[in-house]
Amino acid sequence: MDSEREEAITVVGARENNLRDVTVTIPKRQVTVVTGISGSGKSSLVFDVLARESERQLAATFPAHVRHRLPHHPRPEVDSIAGLGVAVVIDQRRLGGSRRSTVGTATEIFTLLRILFSRAGRPSAGESSAYSFNDPRGMCPGCEGLGEVTDVDLAALLDETRSIREGAIRFPTFEPGGVRWKRYVDAGVLDVDKPIREYDDRERRLLLDAEPFRPPHPRPGFPATARYEGLRRRFRRTFLADRGRGEAARRAADIERVVRTATCTRCGGRRLAEGALRSTIDGCSIADVSGWEVREVSAFLAAITDPALAPVVSAAQERIAAMVDVGLGYLTLDRATPTLSGGESQRVKLVRHLGSSLTDLTYIADEPTIGLHPADVERLIGLLRRLCERGNTVVVVEHDPAVIAVADHVIDLGPGAGADGGTVVFAGTVAGLRQAETPTGTALSRQPRLKARPRNPSGQLAVRGADEHNLRGLDVDVPLGVVCAVTGVAGSGKSTFALRAVPRAARRASLAVSVVDQTPPPGSTRSSVATYLGLADPIRAAFAVASNRPAGLFSANSQGACPECGGVGVVRTDLAYLEPVTSRCAACDGTGFSAEALAYRVAGGTIADVLNLTVAEALDHGVAGLPGDRLAGLSSVRLAHLRLGQSVASMSGGERQRLKLAAALASGADSLYLIDEPTAGLHPADVAALIDVLDRLADRSAGVLVVEHDLRVIAAADHVIDLGPGAGSDGGRLLFSGRPGELAAAASTPTGRYLRAAA
Repeated sequence: MDSEREEAITVVGARENNLRDVTVTIPKRQVTVVTGISGSGKSSLVFDVLARESERQLAATFPAHVRHRLPHHPRPEVDSIAGLGVAVVIDQRRLGGSRRSTVGTATEIFTLLRILFSRAGRPSAGESSAYSFNDPRGMCPGCEGLGEVTDVDLAALLDETRSIREGAIRFPTFEPGGVRWKRYVDAGVLDVDKPIREYDDRERRLLLDAEPFRPPHPRPGFPATARYEGLRRRFRRTFLADRGRGEAARRAADIERVVRTATCTRCGGRRLAEGALRSTIDGCSIADVSGWEVREVSAFLAAITDPALAPVVSAAQERIAAMVDVGLGYLTLDRATPTLSGGESQRVKLVRHLGSSLTDLTYIADEPTIGLHPADVERLIGLLRRLCERGNTVVVVEHDPAVIAVADHVIDLGPGAGADGGTVVFAGTVAGLRQAETPTGTALSRQPRLKARPRNPSGQLAVRGADEHNLRGLDVDVPLGVVCAVTGVAGSGKSTFALRAVPRAARRASLAVSVVDQTPPPGSTRSSVATYLGLADPIRAAFAVASNRPAGLFSANSQGACPECGGVGVVRTDLAYLEPVTSRCAACDGTGFSAEALAYRVAGGTIADVLNLTVAEALDHGVAGLPGDRLAGLSSVRLAHLRLGQSVASMSGGERQRLKLAAALASGADSLYLIDEPTAGLHPADVAALIDVLDRLADRSAGVLVVEHDLRVIAAADHVIDLGPGAGSDGGRLLFSGRPGELAAAASTPTGRYLRAAA
């Protein structure tokens, strides 16, 4: 075999999405950083070509009945890939899972603690499974290991002033005419015309808690094989026992309205059975240890000196050290994984993989520095190096100059975004990139610049005694009418301060706030750039006027939907035990529109043609009816590469946030804008444009409060509020409040030291 192929992954002729016959070589057992502005094709190359093809080929090795249960990926548009190994993707998708998944279980530190307590806990509860809240032998029987009990709130579910026939049961499918409503009306068991409040004890038990039975005298509408079951029993079985799946998942919002959750009184919220809670090491139970911050667990383990326990202690300490190294030492082991941010989830995944003894894997990380302070980035780089030292290949999609600077190999894509991107503009060493005339190369040579003339505040918002989460009775005056950066290491309390404490203070002061975070904008899964920014209605109106047809005909979510694919543009064919096939809808050629809708044109283009335009193209061509200021707003936040009809769900967190920023620019609302890390996913070359947007917002509003780690944004702010000094219990204190230049001159905080070194 060719030695070059053995030592490298070679991609030839990649054409996925906007890639234009990209050919690259990625050296094995080194760190390769893939750079380029947003929309240049980085994710297409790394995730849609490398990762997807690795997963597809690996899945092909399994039997058909196994493949049927695995995600199906079509072969990417590429001529060939050589030297491809098994890819492990460490992305920013939240770990999610049920409430049974915690930081301890996700990192397997809790598994090691279970082994430790099963051997050294006194009195012993038994094997390690007896210390697991996910095992019947270890879980609290009162809450089944959840730590809390969720039950039906009858006051919310029932309107007792009404009868069953009148709609006393306030829940979908139980309302008059609903399928389940008929089961109660036609059962012939209760007086369904009497208000519920007039039921005696026997009738209430029959309504709420009766075990399933065949009604002796049902009415004609009652199904022949059906059984009557008490409402509370039925609701628990149908909607609470299976939460997160099936109908319970679809009715999640309705369920939340009619249930109540309380801490389990049997275990006090500690999830475990009495035997596990009684078992202790040095007076501490496994539940006690799980409630500590991760770095505190290290001290507990260090005190265990029994040589027989050394392997378990050492393995746990290694995982804990890795969590501290990636800036997660402030998390507790019992923290539920669905509550973690995308950045925290990604770092937890990284820690989990450090425990693997497999080699020659290809680890693919998606901007792992998001949410990290420069001090934490240095430790993250060390972990990426450790993966390489174990004989693995690391490919990182990244914008952070500190990560790019330590790469063994750099692939820079561009030069622009969308149709202007998709080519390799540089491949080689970091030194070579610094000399290259590409957006990335140029940005690497620029240093953060302190704002020459910071604005003076127009007023201030007093925040007093903020003590939520890890804030320590924080007293601070937030300046108004300026750009104020909130800084500090990960876990220092920035987001809690900016997104919780400040809004409460603003409400007391009758000051409106607008939160611009990275969560998906509200709306359906079919929301697009055009629908979110209110561009779709003028487009449809223009077509309606030109065709003398209703505007709904030009909506793929309404009258204009393709009858074959329902407006989604693709058709999915289930082939039983073979892999399902998703293909472009032949009837509408993937547009999602009916033939009738596509028969009409405005300025030579169909509705599908217009929605396929990028923001930049729409600005250049001047599409009739489109508000130019909204298009310009999208361009100013570096989203000109997005297509008008592009789904919001397909965007990255950073793109979604900048979409919200564009909406904020268009609204003109006189609010205090609270913005959470807007540089996430943003190329250094685009940060200057973002700073301009923040300045424009500050000029036309009550001010901007921006949570940020990027030193260029911090340097360009008018004011800085720096929290810390550490994370978790070591954070939540005010370290500095003043102008960026004063912070850099003092250099007495982690942020100040890095700002001084960079500016």
